[in-house]
Amino acid sequence: MADVAAHITGTVWKVEVTVGQKVSSGDVLVILESMKMEIPVECPDDGVVKEIRCAPAQAVTEGDVLIVLG
Repeated sequence: MADVAAHITGTVWKVEVTVGQKVSSGDVLVILESMKMEIPVECPDDGVVKEIRCAPAQAVTEGDVLIVLG
């Protein structure tokens, strides 16, 4: 299991994956908005999305877990 965390404080703009989806290293999982810029949060390793811990319009801080991979 691997946790994918926010690397910047901002707002979740869009969640690009669903629970159970297979993902590959480099895939965009979530898009954050900060200072009117879109920042993609990419998948660090191949895996399957086990849990989504964020939702659009949710405020997140650096280090908050957004996605759990298995």
